[in-house]
Amino acid sequence: MTTHKNADAELVAQSDNSVVFQTLGTASGKQIGVVTLNVEKALNSLNLTMVNAMTKQLLQWQNDDGIAMVMLDGAGEKAFCAGGDVRAIYHASIESPGEVTEQAETFFEREYRLDYLLHTLGKPVMVWGDGIVMGGGLGLMAGASHRVLTERSRIAMPEVTIGLYPDVGGSYFLNRMPGKTGLFLGLTAYNMNAGDAKYVGVGNHYLNSDSKEPLLDHLATLSWGDDCKLNHRLLTEQLNAMEQEAAVPLPQGQLEAKQTEIDELMTGSLTEIVERVSSVDCHDSWLERPLKTLLSGSPLSWHLIYRQALLGTSLSLAEVFKFELGCSVNCCAIGDFSEGVRALLIDKDRQPKWRYREVSAVPKDLIEQLITSPWADTEHPLKSMV
Repeated sequence: MTTHKNADAELVAQSDNSVVFQTLGTASGKQIGVVTLNVEKALNSLNLTMVNAMTKQLLQWQNDDGIAMVMLDGAGEKAFCAGGDVRAIYHASIESPGEVTEQAETFFEREYRLDYLLHTLGKPVMVWGDGIVMGGGLGLMAGASHRVLTERSRIAMPEVTIGLYPDVGGSYFLNRMPGKTGLFLGLTAYNMNAGDAKYVGVGNHYLNSDSKEPLLDHLATLSWGDDCKLNHRLLTEQLNAMEQEAAVPLPQGQLEAKQTEIDELMTGSLTEIVERVSSVDCHDSWLERPLKTLLSGSPLSWHLIYRQALLGTSLSLAEVFKFELGCSVNCCAIGDFSEGVRALLIDKDRQPKWRYREVSAVPKDLIEQLITSPWADTEHPLKSMV
């Protein structure tokens, strides 16, 4: 990110520079904390070092009365964040098959703590969701109070392709989307544009991709104070005003217009859904790519995503992250995760050999095992979440 021309920038970066922290001065005397994911070649994918550094800095800013709001963005023009860098987890899982590894437990625990912190920071948190926002990147975005989309936003939860499921709070935000849209997005890894993302609530503001610096100019002039509610309102009003002036209009999405079709596709048991999808003639339609992705995904993931949708909205955010931590480490230990990562990221042959080929072949007791926490409540790594 370029240094804001109207602000004094204080650079506080850890040694590998994979995340850059800045504080931008404003006319009010308050500061804006800026977090820039700085691994452009890896599409700003999150690793453990980045997660730890962000958590430490955000906790400091949360308790700093001089920080009025926080902004997260990504280096370069391609991505805010394409997800988590899961190679270390893959190698650990391969070395210890069937076991919950320290690498998996630590990464997912720290990542979910960071996501939860963003949800509960109190101060306004704005994510500049330009370019690719996928997987772990969407977990960061979902935690923000102000989620800015652009005409270049490309948003998805593609975990079905690596033997996982939409984690990072997906069990919370997917189940609060219209109709069966959340289940559809989880099973198909459908790529949303800004119009789609705004419809389902992933984003709540829309600006053009060239508006970041003008936005920061405006934010530097606002009358930030000590009242968090006032600061939230100031940011909302500024984003709303600039949205009205966007030269490139909000792209038209598919999800709202096709809501009835989506609901019909995703109704019934998982077996019925897969059979229906398998028989749909969607050649040359908007559904061709998402349904092809579904059918090439992991049947274990299908079951997990379906069970995830059955959770509804009964769990609190903290309960969601506790549930997901157990599922995620179990996927690494006894699920399709290792094979999915091998095929997509390690060997890159894109020919995963899933443990089961058919939805009906997956044993019910294996699904129960995958969704059962490996820890007692008193020993859960996230037991301190409230």
